[in-house]
Amino acid sequence: MSHLDDKMIMCQIGDDRMQFVIDTRYVSILPLREVLESVSIVKILHNVKFDYKFLRMSNIRLNNVWDTMLTSQVINCGKQMSHSLNNVLQRDLNLTMDKSTRQEFVGKHDGEFTESQIVYGAKDVQHLVQLYEHQKVKCDKYDLHATAELENKAALAFADIEFNGIGLNIDTWKDLAKGAAKDVELISYALDAFIESNLKLNKFVDDYVQGDLFIGVEELRKVNVNWASPKQVLDVFKTYGLDVEDVNAKNLHVHSKDKFISTYIRYKEQSKLATSYGDKFLDNVDSDGRIRTNFKQILNTGRVASGKPNMQQIPADNSYRNCFVSGYDDWVFVSGDYSSQELCIIATGSKDPVWLKALENGEDLHSVCAQLVYGKEWSDAIEAGCEYYAFKTLGGGTEIAKQKCNCPGHKKLRTNVKSINFGLAYGMGPHKLADTLLISIKEAEKLIKKYFAAFPAIKNFLESLGNYGKHNGHIKTYAPYRRIRWFEDWDGINTDNTVMGKIERASKNTPIQGSGA
Repeated sequence: MSHLDDKMIMCQIGDDRMQFVIDTRYVSILPLREVLESVSIVKILHNVKFDYKFLRMSNIRLNNVWDTMLTSQVINCGKQMSHSLNNVLQRDLNLTMDKSTRQEFVGKHDGEFTESQIVYGAKDVQHLVQLYEHQKVKCDKYDLHATAELENKAALAFADIEFNGIGLNIDTWKDLAKGAAKDVELISYALDAFIESNLKLNKFVDDYVQGDLFIGVEELRKVNVNWASPKQVLDVFKTYGLDVEDVNAKNLHVHSKDKFISTYIRYKEQSKLATSYGDKFLDNVDSDGRIRTNFKQILNTGRVASGKPNMQQIPADNSYRNCFVSGYDDWVFVSGDYSSQELCIIATGSKDPVWLKALENGEDLHSVCAQLVYGKEWSDAIEAGCEYYAFKTLGGGTEIAKQKCNCPGHKKLRTNVKSINFGLAYGMGPHKLADTLLISIKEAEKLIKKYFAAFPAIKNFLESLGNYGKHNGHIKTYAPYRRIRWFEDWDGINTDNTVMGKIERASKNTPIQGSGA
C-alpha cells in the first residue's frame, strides 16, 4: 500500500484493557495529535514506518515511539525468523492472532465496518503494551536497550525519507539510458571483431549469412554469439583458453589485463546501466513524480539496505547521481560522511600504535602502512617532490609529513595495502585480495603474512573477535550501542567446520561494520 495513492480508513489506539477503533473515513484523528506528537508519551506500534507515513498525510508527526517489530529484530538479530505481529506475539507471549479478516479491508472505501473487522482492529493493538514490557526485559538482559532506542529513533528518520522521496530529472536519465544502450551496441561490435580476427574462435563465425533486400552485405552480423547469454559467452572463453567456471565479472576481473576480457567486462557494465538503470528504472517513479525506496533497517551486520528501488546501488558516476534533485526550488542537498570511520574503529579496537598515531596526526594511513609492510621496496620508490617524505614544517624541520604522494612506485604499493586495510572490515581473505589486485593466491597470502608481521596488534585483535564468536555463538559491537548478532547454526564444539569458518569471518566483520552503522 502507498500513502500517496491509498487512504487510511481505520485507526486503533488502546491497551490490554480497553481499545478504541476510529473510522477515519468519517472521524478526524486530529484530536489525538497532541498525544501522538508528544515527546514524553511512548507510542507503541508494530512496523512504525508504515503507520507513520499515513499519519503524516493527516499532518501528524509521531514522536517517542517503540516499534515492537524493529525491537524484535534487534533482540533476534542473526536469526532467520518472521517478525510479523502474529509471529512475535506467538513467540514471546504465546498468543495467537486470527488474521483471516485482514483481506476484508482491501478496497473498502465505503460502508460500515463489520463487527469482525472492528474486533480485528481492536486486537491489533490489544497486546502491544504487554509485548513492549516483555521486550524491555529482554533488552535489559542482553544490554540492548540503547540499541533498541537508537533504532526506534532512526525509524522515524527513515520514514520521513520514504515519505518525502526524491526528485528525478527524467529527461537527463533517458538521455543516459540511450547513451548506455548505444555503448552496448558499439562494444558488441568490438567483441564481434575480436572473434572474427582470432582463428581459435572461428567456430563462432558463420560461413554463410542469410540476407535480404534491405540490409547491405557489410551490415550482416557473421558472429553467432549472443553476448547477453552467459552460457554462450562461457563457451567462447573456454575455447579461447580461459580456465573459468562462469562469466561473473568479479571472477573475470583477474583476467582483465587481456583486452578481450576487459572489453567483455565493459560490455557487462554498460549492459547493467542500459537495463537496470535505463528506461526500466523509471517504473519506480511515483504518481507525484518522485522516487521512494523502502529501507530494511536492520541487517545482520547492523547496516541498512534499501529496495524497490535499491538507492544504495545507484552508479557512482556523477552523471547518474546528479539526476537526483530535491524537486523543490528552495530545497538543497546537504551531504556528510565520516572520514575513515571503519579504519578508526579498527585502530581503536586493536590499539595499534601506528594506526592510532597516523589517524590522530592526520597522516595518510595507507602510505604509513605501506612503508612498514614493504620497507626497502617503499624507500627505493622515492621520487623527486615526494609529499610523503616532505618535511612537516619549513625552516629545518625533521619530522616527515607522511602524506599521500604521486610517486608511481608508492602509488602501487599504497593501493595494495589500502586493499588490505579496507578488506579487514569485510573479512577479506587471500582469494578476494588476489582478485582485487590481479595477483596469484600465493602472492596474496604472502602479502597478508607480511602485513600482519608489521601489525601484530591488528592480527591479535581480529583473531580475538573470531575466537569470541566461535566460543560463544554470538558477537557484539562496541559500546554504547552493543548490538548483538546471534549465529543460528552454532552448536558449540559440534559445529561443522565450514559453518565455524563463516562464524569466524562474521565475528571479525560485524563489530567493525556494526559499530559504524
